[in-house]
Amino acid sequence: MSSCYGKNIKISIFGQSHSAAIGVVIDGLPAGHAVDMEKLEAFMLRRAPGTNEFSTSRHESDKVEVLSGLKNGLLCGAPFAAIIRNTDVRSDDYAEIVDTPRPGHADFTAQIKFGGYQDASGGGHFSGRMTAPLCIAGGIIMQLLAKENIMIGAHIAEIAGIKDSNFDPVTISSADLAALYKCSFAANDTSAGDAMKKAIADALSVGDSVGGIIECAAIGLPAGVGDHMFDGMENRIALAVFAIPAVKGIEFGSGFSGSKLCGSENNDAFTFSSSTVKTVTNNHGGILGGITSGMPLLFRVAIKPTPSIAQKQHTISFSQECDTILKIKGRHDPCIVPRAVPCVESAAAIAIYDALLDFKKYR
Repeated sequence: MSSCYGKNIKISIFGQSHSAAIGVVIDGLPAGHAVDMEKLEAFMLRRAPGTNEFSTSRHESDKVEVLSGLKNGLLCGAPFAAIIRNTDVRSDDYAEIVDTPRPGHADFTAQIKFGGYQDASGGGHFSGRMTAPLCIAGGIIMQLLAKENIMIGAHIAEIAGIKDSNFDPVTISSADLAALYKCSFAANDTSAGDAMKKAIADALSVGDSVGGIIECAAIGLPAGVGDHMFDGMENRIALAVFAIPAVKGIEFGSGFSGSKLCGSENNDAFTFSSSTVKTVTNNHGGILGGITSGMPLLFRVAIKPTPSIAQKQHTISFSQECDTILKIKGRHDPCIVPRAVPCVESAAAIAIYDALLDFKKYR
């Protein structure tokens, strides 16, 4: 199993890209809550492969099979366990990479750590395929958060240097997030989305790939969730988000651009709004001292270009101990970003809900 995440809910993910199935075990979900399986399936479809022209041609339904944890559609207090069966696998496509690691992948580091016993097919347990069980957990927990009037949503902020219009960090609404759930390509600005699609198609046409940035927001969070130092909201979210293999960076609020400002520009002035304390701006991204402020929680994630590309690449041969050229086979996304959007939402939901349960106990 992958390492457990969480203090109040513990999440473990298991399986490999080409194993019989992949799955998740979630311990600690509160009993008595209904799980809408149709909503969960719709959420899973946003991540599933083979659903659009920019996705890998691998076709997996990502049908969730619940093994335990539900009784008559309600969480029953037992550990929630679910699997997704892998059906469309071509392990022979990966025969070469046992000896010749793919640049940008974990093939080399897995070889060093596991001594050649690792499953290289489809990337094994390092594969982006393993984000499907993450989305099972995230999809369920987003339903639990909705009952607390907390909503999470994300959009494609940038691909290949082409930028979408960002969320308004102060006034983002549930309608803004709900609209993105219905988009096949989650961009706020359709013209920017079209330009991004062209950039992906252009990269694909020359056997290359592109990366980008995802912006995620959570609204409805009360002030006071989280903790200082090692259990801060940024820490918890970052830990969950980096479970997504393609993530290479994260920033909250004004992030790195805020480092270029003066304190007088970056500070958010406090004000009363109907007896509730708000801030006029939201450069802090809804978190101060690791604790939520009640403003929208906002962060952005950098997603690297898909390392599996059709162009020839320089690598090495383990057996021959020499440099060589690799031409990768298999089916791969020319851009991971669109399918990573629900993965980022899932990671945020898991982290936020776990911290919310801490908050409830503390209060």
